[in-house]
Amino acid sequence: MQKRYPGGREALAGVSFELARGELAFLTGPSGAGKSTLLKLIALIERPTRGTVLVNGQNTSRLTRRRIPKYRQRIGVVFQDHKLLYDRSVFDNVAVPLVIAGMTPREIGKRVRASLDQVGLLDRESHRPITLSTGEQQRVGIARAVAGRPDVLIADEPTGNLDPELSLEIMRLFVRFHEVGVTLLIATHDLDLVAQLGQRRIQLVGGRLAGDSGA
Repeated sequence: MQKRYPGGREALAGVSFELARGELAFLTGPSGAGKSTLLKLIALIERPTRGTVLVNGQNTSRLTRRRIPKYRQRIGVVFQDHKLLYDRSVFDNVAVPLVIAGMTPREIGKRVRASLDQVGLLDRESHRPITLSTGEQQRVGIARAVAGRPDVLIADEPTGNLDPELSLEIMRLFVRFHEVGVTLLIATHDLDLVAQLGQRRIQLVGGRLAGDSGA
């Protein structure tokens, strides 16, 4: 696939790989390598200039704007900076995508509490995010991403603001989701952490595929 921005800057060129259903892979490379751009293509925040992005058998280039919200319900996204609503409770933050999806209050409550339990924050559901530690805020972001029970979970530098101990804790959370069949692609610059977890590594350099341990 290729992604070229207005003005001619080429963010991705000739990148091609396949992630099997239920697989976990780390996307690595220096700043500006194209990691975030690639994740945006998967989440349909952006579209490729050329080439095809297939997710769950769907060609994203063929999805109309009207069908994008439904497509995104099957994709969980974790951001480095959490993107939490600080005037809402932890429960309300995790519930946001479920409310948008039109679920019943009963189903929302069930899924939110199950997700918070998975990340060890069930006792914090009534708290405001501002009262939580950075690591806890990131776990709220993860709970929000998995509350809709997505088939695919993508994360953009989810441990970028955390110390090594918290980083490993967060990555082990992702491994647990992988173990129950969720497909994960995690962008990270922390090669020591990647080495510890021993999963597939896809490396980008200058917008091009520079290595793939699963190839």
